[in-house]
Amino acid sequence: MEFAAFAERADEIEATSADLEIVSLVRDLFSVADDDLDTVARFVQGRVFPAHESTTLDIGPNLCYEAIARAAGHNVSADDVESRVAAVGDVGDVAAEYDFGGQQGLSAFGGTDDSAGLTVGEVESELQDLAAATGSGSQDRKLDRLFGLFNRCDPDEARYLARIVLSEMRIGVGEGTVRDATTEAFDVPVEAVERALQVTNDYGLVATVAREDGPSGLDDLHLEIGRPVQAMLAQAGTVTDAVESWGSVAVETKYDGARVQVHYDGDSVSLFSRNMEDVTDPLPEVVDFVEDSLTAPAILDGEVVAVDDDGDPLPFQEILRRFRRKHDVAKAQEEVEVELWAFDCLHADGEDLLDAPLADRHARLDTLLDSRVSTLAVTDDPDEIADIEADALDAGHEGIMLKDPDSPYSPGRRGKEWLKRKPDVETLDLVVTGAEWGEGRRAEFLGTFELSVRAGPDEFETIGKVATGITDEELAELTDLLEPKVRAEDGKTVEIDPSVVFEVGYEEIQTSPTYSSGYALRFPRYLGVREDKNPENADTLKRVERLADGE
Repeated sequence: MEFAAFAERADEIEATSADLEIVSLVRDLFSVADDDLDTVARFVQGRVFPAHESTTLDIGPNLCYEAIARAAGHNVSADDVESRVAAVGDVGDVAAEYDFGGQQGLSAFGGTDDSAGLTVGEVESELQDLAAATGSGSQDRKLDRLFGLFNRCDPDEARYLARIVLSEMRIGVGEGTVRDATTEAFDVPVEAVERALQVTNDYGLVATVAREDGPSGLDDLHLEIGRPVQAMLAQAGTVTDAVESWGSVAVETKYDGARVQVHYDGDSVSLFSRNMEDVTDPLPEVVDFVEDSLTAPAILDGEVVAVDDDGDPLPFQEILRRFRRKHDVAKAQEEVEVELWAFDCLHADGEDLLDAPLADRHARLDTLLDSRVSTLAVTDDPDEIADIEADALDAGHEGIMLKDPDSPYSPGRRGKEWLKRKPDVETLDLVVTGAEWGEGRRAEFLGTFELSVRAGPDEFETIGKVATGITDEELAELTDLLEPKVRAEDGKTVEIDPSVVFEVGYEEIQTSPTYSSGYALRFPRYLGVREDKNPENADTLKRVERLADGE
């Protein structure tokens, strides 16, 4: 396909604002792309390489401006180009302002006739060679090759070459557009295209297979070890959301680390970041752990966590010191130790598991690894979920994840099947008006505390109880603090003189007949004693009413 024809079609697409019309125009482009379909499917999104490849052109704006300036002539400098981009706001429109084609001597095309029209295939080939240039003098070679391309461009071609080079296509074509255009151009089910994209993460490949082999060819595409796919994502949610939506909830630790996708082919290990960048070299101990632990090919999802000498998790910033390290890896390894914690299995020993329920995938993960597998607890009990969260936080982790036990693994999708539990965005200062003695090893401590809001002078109305977020040491301290203030005792239940104020986090406030305030806290969590406050300064029922109404 002539690159000029691609540029003409791109102009039409850019001039269109209606989504359905854009899909139709991309469909028509795909229908005439011939042997260049895979490249066109990437170029139209501003991509040179498949989404799963970590290869980059390594061309910044300055080098691109220099190439444009050289092709434009002796009276144009890179500073001139930069100034025009600042004024116009788009490098493609600036490139289209110049009259290319008159410069000699610096073309990187060897014996190629520079007057001949560019093809899409030539542009791709030159950009791939440009990306492969490394080592001493590589930037000069990149500049020469990019100059050669611009020198053969007419204004429209220059507009889209500049945009593709800097990944700034800006014509309104995203991944969904390419998916739908592939479906329409080659009359294949959208579900088949979407699934093929999930397992390959290669829009050019999927479009080509759809055209050549139809639905059966798409169905034959599978995960490939060494080819990363997009990570399944979570959205913010609450325990209430999870229990009401699914009934039973799969709960696991939310690690404060960096997401990794582990690929093991039975011999070697590759590690990819959430953005599908190859991070194998900076994490040699993770590679060693996987090689020592796995006995069959697999693709795993997990988190790499920085840990101290005792194995306790360190803050997220520490893992970045390792993740971004390209040099002196051994020295960085001595400074910051990391561990892999796996929580999902996408492929095991030749079998793709994306469509298997989460609970089954996790069970398969347990058979592959005998250590560092995230514990998955399935429960419909909100109090048990609160306890799991308290344990995770006490262990130094970020919190918990809530997942549908029956959910498939959907690469790249941020759906409602995985929820990050919302942090406590509000807190209340509440008066302790009662308590209950604990059980078992906590029998000597007051372990559940009745909370009340201030309803008037010396008037308090109950709003809930809190028992989570409190360590054994804190329980002992709270018992010493509150036991002298016990007014009355009935079995395990005690009435306490309203004199101590707790700061309490919560997930939400609901109306409830259970407590005298008419409200109840969902998943309250003890945060500490407000030693600076007395009951007269505690939160009022009116504030609770405002919070419940979303004010």
